[in-house]
Amino acid sequence: MKKIVHFFFILFIIVVFNNCGKKENKAALIPPTVAPFKAIDTICTNDWWNRKSNPIIDVNVKRENVIAFGIYTVHDHTLKLTAQLFPLYPNETREVRLEIKKSNQWVEIQKRKVNDLGWSALFRVENWEHSKDIEYKILHGNKASFEGLIRKDPKDKNEITMAALSCNSNKDRGDRARYIKNINYQNPDILFFAGDQSYDHSEHTAAWLKFGIQFREIFRNRPCITIPDDHDIGQGNLWGEYGKVASTHHGDDGGYFYHPEYVKMVERCQTAHLPDPYDPTPIKQGIGVYYTNLVVGGIDFAILEDRKFKSGPNGKIPLLGPRPDHIRDPKYNPADIDLDGLELLGQRQLDFINNWGTQHRKTHMKVVLSQTGFCGGAHLHGSLENRLHADMDSNGWPQTGRNKALKAIKKANAIHIAGDQHISTVTQQGIDNYEDGPWAFIVPAIVNNYYSRWWWPENEKAGENSNGLLPWNGRFLDGFNNKITMHAYVNPDSPSNGSGYGFIRFKKKEKEAVFECWPRISDVSSPEARQFKGFPITVKYD
Repeated sequence: MKKIVHFFFILFIIVVFNNCGKKENKAALIPPTVAPFKAIDTICTNDWWNRKSNPIIDVNVKRENVIAFGIYTVHDHTLKLTAQLFPLYPNETREVRLEIKKSNQWVEIQKRKVNDLGWSALFRVENWEHSKDIEYKILHGNKASFEGLIRKDPKDKNEITMAALSCNSNKDRGDRARYIKNINYQNPDILFFAGDQSYDHSEHTAAWLKFGIQFREIFRNRPCITIPDDHDIGQGNLWGEYGKVASTHHGDDGGYFYHPEYVKMVERCQTAHLPDPYDPTPIKQGIGVYYTNLVVGGIDFAILEDRKFKSGPNGKIPLLGPRPDHIRDPKYNPADIDLDGLELLGQRQLDFINNWGTQHRKTHMKVVLSQTGFCGGAHLHGSLENRLHADMDSNGWPQTGRNKALKAIKKANAIHIAGDQHISTVTQQGIDNYEDGPWAFIVPAIVNNYYSRWWWPENEKAGENSNGLLPWNGRFLDGFNNKITMHAYVNPDSPSNGSGYGFIRFKKKEKEAVFECWPRISDVSSPEARQFKGFPITVKYD
């Protein structure tokens, strides 16, 4: 009998020993969900726990930290909140729970399933009480949680503020402590990230997680708009052309190069928390759309997808430079590339802006948010030696499409805020004449040590009607013969290489917007803090 007991005791010890510390192997016994694409998003798909270390982020976190962040908006009494998780093992629950605090008690209000592609889940709560602050908590399993605050609608405030950022380069993967400190100190009512949250083209989920960890301390407690740009979906430039398949990763013939499920994953993670799209009809390859509007504190923001429908230049216009999208010859005729059939926003979005512009015009100040600017706002690209006469990555081209968009924005009595260009500029657009179009503020790059741009006219002279604050202000024609009036620009020789963020104050009673532009190195809590030269700029709504 003793021998039998001894045998089973030894067997028990062997079994326990063999299973100690093998959570990952036990998880692998259940087959993981297989991604429908190959060789992209490899850090976070399939048997992700078997991957080697990577330069972006360690995704194999402790299980109590598996909820990376939450990001939300509230519009028309509807809360939409995306829970973003780190990758889950196959045998872990895919259920996440949303709780809110009522009468000092946590109450569960929804459960949702996490999508294995991108590891996000969307909570949608209608009839949301937006007249008071409400604490929320996202939960997974027995340990993981993420807490924040759904802010009440600041409609009773006269001044509504927004922090706007763009271009989170992978050349600097450090924390964003100064941004977090400054923006929380200024305490904006809403945040806007205009695109290129990720520069890791084929590894969006890992890069999106990195972005969220860097910036979650400013958006856990306030609404936030994020829209993906070209680098987010894995391309250096994007001319979406209604979702067609691009022939190369350059994408200059129009379309998307990577698998449509990858593109849909990127847009789901970054935009699912935005208000419902104006017209949700998908484009080619089943890729969705997200253009919509969001009202915060009486400011009505139209959120555009200015690259999704845009025509690609390759094969449609003459080759006028080393690349299909770059023009080096200043003697070319701009009319030769403004051809019938070329589009910028597409008719769907033009219809949206025209309809949006007529709604609540007397009670709401209007703002258009997009990925990039609607003119050529730089002369030197990447280096002091690379002068481009015109760049079709900008929305200065095609000119007819650009003018249609500006007319719709002007008719709505809106101003325009965007990113992408790395260089910050403030211009008043011209359509038929100088200054007959809307004002535009392009915010600087978060990190500007990669592909900087300069506003540097070749003759190094100011234009007419210069305000004299900077050497090269005033009226100019860009490389497409678009009329622009340059009021401020932030070249890379400025503090912190021109990197920083925009801060906009919308003053409802005064019917004006104040554009502020802060260097990354600033401490805005100090009375000695200074904005970039030429700022702030105050513009009046008509």
